[in-house]
Amino acid sequence: MTSNLPSALDQTIARLVEQRIIERIWQRDHTVWRNEPTELVDRLGWLDAPTQMLERLPDLERLREDVLATGYEDLVLLGMGGSSLGAEALASCLGSTPGHPRLHVLDSTVPSWVRRIRSQIDPAHTLFIAASKSGGTLEMQALRDYFWGEVDTLTHNPGPHFLAITDPGSPLDVLAAEAGYAETFRNPPDIGGRFSVLSGFGILPACLAGVRVGRLLHHAAEQRELCQPSTPSDRNPALQLGAWMGAMAGEGRDKMTLLTSPRLTTFGLWAEQLVAESTGKDGRGILPVADEPATTWTHYRDDRWFVVLRLAGDDNETLDLRVDALRRANLPVLELALTTPADLGGQLYVWQLATAVAGHLLDVHPFDQPDVQAAKDGAASVLAEFEADGVLQTPTTETDLAQAIEATQPAYVALLAYLDVSRDLEARIRRLRRRLIERFDVATTFGYGPRYLHSTGQLHKGGAGDGLFVQIVDSAQPRLAIPGWRYGFETLAAAQAVGDLRALISRQRPVVRLDCRGGPLELLDELIQRFDETS
Repeated sequence: MTSNLPSALDQTIARLVEQRIIERIWQRDHTVWRNEPTELVDRLGWLDAPTQMLERLPDLERLREDVLATGYEDLVLLGMGGSSLGAEALASCLGSTPGHPRLHVLDSTVPSWVRRIRSQIDPAHTLFIAASKSGGTLEMQALRDYFWGEVDTLTHNPGPHFLAITDPGSPLDVLAAEAGYAETFRNPPDIGGRFSVLSGFGILPACLAGVRVGRLLHHAAEQRELCQPSTPSDRNPALQLGAWMGAMAGEGRDKMTLLTSPRLTTFGLWAEQLVAESTGKDGRGILPVADEPATTWTHYRDDRWFVVLRLAGDDNETLDLRVDALRRANLPVLELALTTPADLGGQLYVWQLATAVAGHLLDVHPFDQPDVQAAKDGAASVLAEFEADGVLQTPTTETDLAQAIEATQPAYVALLAYLDVSRDLEARIRRLRRRLIERFDVATTFGYGPRYLHSTGQLHKGGAGDGLFVQIVDSAQPRLAIPGWRYGFETLAAAQAVGDLRALISRQRPVVRLDCRGGPLELLDELIQRFDETS
């Protein structure tokens, strides 16, 4: 861990040491964050997750061998937020072993996204992983019911094609037993969603896809030992990283920009949820800025600092040039070095503990998510209205992005696309983000809806309120029915967008809503061209 140390960091570390924060976290002392223990004493199981999962490694390997013996060609993970982002990061960053089924992560209700996954698999040779801590996540239920119907038309016995990951006794646990699921992995109930990457929610899907999770867990267990209170403060990686987060936010640098080696790109998706959802509340928070296109440092305001994850042996030439430029500009840069991909396990552990430390420094409750629930309630209200009168009532918003930025002067712009993933789309999003950075000197983020509702959505509504939120929707999405439901995916996705829109407006957040009406690439091209012409 190397850095150019800001002056406030030493004081922050001294404060953490004096208050025995690391020791008290290990003692499960809820007063580190709040006087009341609610959602604190029962949310610290992640501290022991690496050692617990190592004990369960034989069971994981047995499940993997069963999947291989059954001949499944694909795995489809049906989950949201902490039930999907960790597994996606592990599989993407570490890679899988040849001969294992392909892992598809489906954390969207957008019909075109669901259709694309359906077109890439043969349900008769696919294992569907329903993942939800509560067992009642709306998106998981809709996706599960859809694919249950798809399998049912082929086999009339869908149960063996499904596996559940959930808390003991949850509705999903009960349903899995009744429906004859192939297996149910019961996760420790004292582990919250965004802190669950090193538990069954992250490890099991990665293991089934052929990721060598044993090495990953060993590295996580090693870092767990290094994060103990007995480790001197200058060698405790979680204390150091947490101090950086808190010290930087305390100095007004609350835009934590993540720069990674190419192989570690999807780490940013996981870190976005962990940090934004944990710290973004009570009018404060740390905004992770991930996968942002590079530009000259002169476009960065003094609300930025930078975390670099560098993997040895990766193609780091571009990354190193960018970091050198930041250092020459005397911007705050913290570098974290990974020797092998399996070191990611240790980083995941360190980041979880560091985020808990940062929560103390920011005086926020790091394990709740009150504004996530507000968006869920908003979507439920919209769906109830739709079922009553057949109309989705959408509030009127600004539709001119440049005008909205000029009027509100945001510190960051969040682009939120209720669209399907595609290389062409993401290439245009990157071009648009670059134009926004270079014209307005703002930070930019990008998230797919409704995925972001379980991630950065908490900070959007509960944070400092210095963002502009740009919904990009497609009212031309064709209908895709959900068996047994009174509406389809097109209505569910639209209701989730409107529900979040209402929640943002109720908190006086500035919002722009753009309807691409079936032509997202054309819409983005028009925006990019406009900024090109006026730059």
